[in-house]
Amino acid sequence: MSVANIPVVDQRRLLDDLCRNDFATFVHRAFCELVPGHAYKPNWHLFAIFHALERCRRGETNRLIITMPPRHLKSICASVALPAYLLALDPTVRVVAASYSTELANKHAGDCRRVMGSPWYRRTFPRTRLSRIKNQEHNFETTRGGGRFSTSVGATLTGRGGGFIVIDDPLKPEDALSKTRREAVNSWFDSTLYSRLDDKSKDVIILIMQRLHVEDLVAHVQKTEHWEHLNLPAIAEVEERVAVGNGRYHERLPGDLLHPEREPIEIISAMQRRMGSYNFSAQYQQQPIPPEGEIIKLRWFRRYDSAPAKSGRDRIVQSWDTASKGEELSDYCVCTTWLLHGDEHYLLNVFREQLDYPELRRKVIEQAQAFRADTIVIEDKGTGTGLLADLRANRPSGVRRPIPYNPLGDKLTRIATHSALIEAGQVLLPARASWLEAFEQEMLLFPCGSNDDQVDSVSQYLGWHADRDRHGVTFIHDPI
Repeated sequence: MSVANIPVVDQRRLLDDLCRNDFATFVHRAFCELVPGHAYKPNWHLFAIFHALERCRRGETNRLIITMPPRHLKSICASVALPAYLLALDPTVRVVAASYSTELANKHAGDCRRVMGSPWYRRTFPRTRLSRIKNQEHNFETTRGGGRFSTSVGATLTGRGGGFIVIDDPLKPEDALSKTRREAVNSWFDSTLYSRLDDKSKDVIILIMQRLHVEDLVAHVQKTEHWEHLNLPAIAEVEERVAVGNGRYHERLPGDLLHPEREPIEIISAMQRRMGSYNFSAQYQQQPIPPEGEIIKLRWFRRYDSAPAKSGRDRIVQSWDTASKGEELSDYCVCTTWLLHGDEHYLLNVFREQLDYPELRRKVIEQAQAFRADTIVIEDKGTGTGLLADLRANRPSGVRRPIPYNPLGDKLTRIATHSALIEAGQVLLPARASWLEAFEQEMLLFPCGSNDDQVDSVSQYLGWHADRDRHGVTFIHDPI
């Protein structure tokens, strides 16, 4: 008898029974509850995740890492469906779920509560009911004392604990290159989260994330304990057999895509071009590259024999990285001069000298007049703050009003953020220039070299340009 010939009431009972006994069916139904109108696309990688999570539920493993690209249903599987399923089968279970931000943690909690409050869930699992007294946005309990408790990375968990801990994306991609942020996440895991297990020898910790750095939480936890690891790169690099449950395996060959129906090679290739090799290797291939010597490669820069003549909407932009203290000669002052020509960025000149403040001011004026700069960008910090005020109050003839710039993040983060633009061939260097060798050497050695003033000037210019595009600035010249 086909399903179509089964009475509707019996079809519902059959589906309810499948939800009780098959986690894959439960996830499918949760997806339909949370994302109505969107097609659920089953794929082997989902069954590999279901199998790994079920091994945790059955007590066959208690330390699990799943690494995979973003937007492949990892959060619905691990942070939403799994806690709801655990509580469906045992309403006394206590689950702690953590993510990098309060907003994200609350989103996952709200989705889980929505599944548990749905008519089909209440009908299928009548023993599990949410408490009316302890039912908050981010923390809720069942009438049997179990529950799902949310937290953000770095927050306290006083009085909270459980038999299952799910850590979903503990670090934001933009924080990955910050040593301070990475160490804070790793320390929080050691000093706060790990101690929340009721029984550290038997209870379960699940870490599911995209790789971001060679010293991220995945690398940190693997140094002290054995973890089962399900690794799911977007593009297979080695031949492997991946368990998908019931004694079955998926055979994956080099070059095979993770989910070609959802993300075909055209989309994957476009993502790689947009993100750059550094970020793509970590977030999509789960292979973070050591930052030393890998941020910028000289072969990414295109070369020009002569820059195009300035015309139309082109503009000349100068980016100044000033020494931190104008009275000292220990640091270099650097000005990179750029021709912004359509989508291409021609580095026309690099000025780099150790200057006291009076000489620095003279050089800013000289460089602006020599290249007829349309825009002058100066970091609003240290010497730059006073320089900005000085040039605005006492404007030299022919020099445009300088723009203050406040970069976000550390030096490594800033240049890595814009590395994709360089790798895409949109930043051009001259084939020959007196300053070229020193510039190339500093770019290659960063972040291990003794100087980074030229790198800072470049990242400041690219950051200014990205902000300008992001905010839709269309004017040709900055105001005089």
